[in-house]
Amino acid sequence: MNPEQERAASFFRKYGMDYADIDMGSMAGLFLEEMGRGLKGEPSSLAMIPTYIEIPDDIPSGEPVVVIDAGGTNCRVALVRFTGDKTPVIEKRKRFPMPGLEKEVSAREFYDAFAGCLDEVRDSSDRIGFCFSYPSEMLPTKDGRILYFSKEIKAHEALGGLVGEGLLGALAARGAPGKKRVVVLNDTVATLLAGTSLMGGRNYDGYLGFILGTGTNIAYVEKNKGIEKALGLDPAGSQIVNVEAGNFSLAPLGEIDRRLDRETNNPGRHTFEKMYAGAYFGPLCLLVVKTACADGFFSHEAAARIGGLRGLDTKEVSDFLAAPETAPPLSGIVASEADRSALYALLDRLVERSAVLAAAALSAAVLRSGRGADPARPACVSAEGSTFFGLKGLTSRTERYLASYLTDVRRAHCEIVSVDHATLVGAAVAGLTN
Repeated sequence: MNPEQERAASFFRKYGMDYADIDMGSMAGLFLEEMGRGLKGEPSSLAMIPTYIEIPDDIPSGEPVVVIDAGGTNCRVALVRFTGDKTPVIEKRKRFPMPGLEKEVSAREFYDAFAGCLDEVRDSSDRIGFCFSYPSEMLPTKDGRILYFSKEIKAHEALGGLVGEGLLGALAARGAPGKKRVVVLNDTVATLLAGTSLMGGRNYDGYLGFILGTGTNIAYVEKNKGIEKALGLDPAGSQIVNVEAGNFSLAPLGEIDRRLDRETNNPGRHTFEKMYAGAYFGPLCLLVVKTACADGFFSHEAAARIGGLRGLDTKEVSDFLAAPETAPPLSGIVASEADRSALYALLDRLVERSAVLAAAALSAAVLRSGRGADPARPACVSAEGSTFFGLKGLTSRTERYLASYLTDVRRAHCEIVSVDHATLVGAAVAGLTN
């Protein structure tokens, strides 16, 4: 390590946040234990939500399915079909504002807005895959009961209602013909299913879904007999489980992590994703850098400029790491090459920690799935998210830690893949096969 890297390591050790102090085996073990407790219905920070959605043996070719992807500020709709080699063909794709984003809407208005988005494609198929990325209780009917809204959606009357049932009612009220079938799933489950569209070109030993964007989550396939809290399941079957990984509470939080948590709107919740997911990584970096200023890490001139920063987002951090001499706003606040090197060392070391955290959680999920023993048939990790693929160095470093622990130590193998329009493709797979 050069002197600035050594100073950065010393700084993070002081605050209990250095990646080198994280034992991946121990952390993956804690994650596995929480997974086991969640599957039994015991107190756990991991919800381990059964989805009642299975991995298909095959994806029908040529059959169209209507898909909806509702999350964030937009709702996307499309018509999807798969070719003989499982290549998805996405047609009539459109984007609409999410209902309830601008003002409070009733339950009827909420679902009528979704039904209206489908006017152009609804008559093309009686099957609908609905990727609904808000906390929901999944039911054996493949419907979902809304628990609460995030992302500023205002539709309180819809809480507690069934998503698929609400959409079908709105479609019927608009005169949609035929008896339609709706399968509801979230974005992580959809991302997992998107990976199955690759089965025509590669023989994978199982599938997982991984999201690292604004937040983070993991989905994997569990044997029904392992889901002890769910009664009446066929013990010979299996299904996708939504881990809700962002709420993992046993990760090694440091002093500055805890300070950031106290400043959020939901202190004590989702502490794992607050360590490295996109909504929090920029603010965490700013808090780290300002703490370093107080510790005399930078020159007085740079410290004064840093003190004037009122916000920092994850993209700005990534831009600086990619081009430290020219990327605003961080490139403009350093007063010397020494300050620039010091700032780079701090931020780069936080990215390294992010890779350790992501790899430990993914390792636990692969190990729990029991897949990937044969290197010729690895587990397929279908990944999605602007932070995972956009934050400089994160993808390659995560893969490196997976290789060093999951593969070299635990003798399990996985391959990270990216599928274009993953949530639309995964929703299509769900709608066609469930």
